[in-house]
Amino acid sequence: MTRVRFGSTIVPIERLDVSAYTVPTDFPESDGTLTWNETTIVIVEAQAAGVRGLGYTYADVATATLVKAMLAEVVTGRDAMAVPGCWLAMVEAIRNLGRPGIASMAIAAVDAALWDVKARLLDLPLVTLLGAARESVPVYGSGGFTSSAPEHLQHQLGAWVARGIPRVKMKIGRHPAEDPSRVRAAREAIGPDTELFVDANGAYTRKQALAMAERFAGYGVTWFEEPVPSDDLEGLRLMRDRAPAGMEIAAGEYGPPHARGWCGRRVASRCITLRRDHRLFAGWRALRSAFPPTLGALLPLAACSSLLCVAHCSAPGVLP
Repeated sequence: MTRVRFGSTIVPIERLDVSAYTVPTDFPESDGTLTWNETTIVIVEAQAAGVRGLGYTYADVATATLVKAMLAEVVTGRDAMAVPGCWLAMVEAIRNLGRPGIASMAIAAVDAALWDVKARLLDLPLVTLLGAARESVPVYGSGGFTSSAPEHLQHQLGAWVARGIPRVKMKIGRHPAEDPSRVRAAREAIGPDTELFVDANGAYTRKQALAMAERFAGYGVTWFEEPVPSDDLEGLRLMRDRAPAGMEIAAGEYGPPHARGWCGRRVASRCITLRRDHRLFAGWRALRSAFPPTLGALLPLAACSSLLCVAHCSAPGVLP
């Protein structure tokens, strides 16, 4: 372990390396509003005092270009112990590019790498450096794409349960008429004791979503994510108020978590009972600053083989 003196002496960021890899999927995948056959991961490696930290995001290769052409120069030479300052410098640098989208994802990858460097310099787990609000965070397996044949859906979700994962999530919304039978098939595969979540990615109309919620409740669905688009605050509020008892309404994955107003409107309007924020799009700095600690723990979950577990901000019961 490299020993580093802190205090009046800064620990300069020596370099920032970026790479991008496009990985084909096993078969065409889809959810309620999008189809794809490959995924690009952008990886950022930051170095300070001989220590390297890793950050990444799922984004177009243009995100890597932005990191290399602009953000690397912005953070190189800055203090690795002052990550918030690096974050602010990157935000200022991309002002004329527009904050959402590629720019935010590029900042997120660099931000995650810098927090990793700082944790390694201090020889601390990242969760200790960031500050935990809870001892643990529930994990779930996410998949069940709408392009999956029923037998593949059942095999995938059932295999996760067999590995000890007590919650699973599946995609819905591509073919609404088929969704009840797919949810029923999922329930048959995972048994009665596993929690079942569904995610429509904003594919339904309000009335469709209400009708589907009633049907899904019969199969024990306890989490309904983006039943309507995340920007439809009235629709989300309608779902929150009228969804069956025991069914939480979630939203927020694709919004800009850096914007307190955008996130705050969902809280202030009491339109959701659960928030879902993705650190790969936002970065640790943005997620930590956007919400008060009472809205949940922002912790990275362990990766379970091919299963990616991401940070969530969960607050059932917080909003009266």
